[in-house]
Amino acid sequence: REDCQCHKRLLRELVSSLHHDTAVRVVVFRSLVQGVFCAGADLKERAEMNHSDSDLFVHGLRSLMTEIALLPMPTVAAVDGFALGGGLELALACDLRTAANSAQMGLIETTRGLLPGAGGSQRLPRAVGFALAKELIFTGRRVDGQRAVDMGLVNRATEQNSDGDAAYREALSLAREILPQAPIAVRMAKEAMNRGMEVDITSGMAIERMCYARVIPTRDRQEGMAAFIEKRPPRYTGE
Repeated sequence: REDCQCHKRLLRELVSSLHHDTAVRVVVFRSLVQGVFCAGADLKERAEMNHSDSDLFVHGLRSLMTEIALLPMPTVAAVDGFALGGGLELALACDLRTAANSAQMGLIETTRGLLPGAGGSQRLPRAVGFALAKELIFTGRRVDGQRAVDMGLVNRATEQNSDGDAAYREALSLAREILPQAPIAVRMAKEAMNRGMEVDITSGMAIERMCYARVIPTRDRQEGMAAFIEKRPPRYTGE
């Protein structure tokens, strides 16, 4: 239990530091345990908790996932193995997801007398639509990487390699496509989309306008225009 709490604290500290790091352009979440992205909470540990401890535990996980979702730069989850329960909730808190075809993903809480409690009941419908999300949560079904990409749960799926890190390599490839773009523009685009998803379209347009206004005075915008006119690749600095 202490080891689990330590890992959660370290992740929370890392995420907190990323909120204020303007040099970071993309964050990739991966696991160094072969065949497992994140298998969710330790059910033996959960079984020993009283009602109050259980509520505090899940609240802590939920707030951590929210902090990850609120990171200003794009985030990519590289799912090379099992992502079950809280593991899939972590992946759902990221902007983009890559997966090995052999990966297994699912919000399986209903098979254990629970429901997704770290954001899954809210983020899965937003990712795949209400009808499909309800089917997946009601049944506790697991899906592989190819099925996940077909339903829009992940962005890219790929065959696993001998090193067991195919999804991570695919995530790096995706990150490399984002890196050349203007960092402030990318961050503002993320904010506009994430905030706009939660409001009516008129309010969303106002959010877009506000985010657009924050990009206009940047040096990167001037560099983008100059590079286009001069027919050369832009050199963005994040200023």
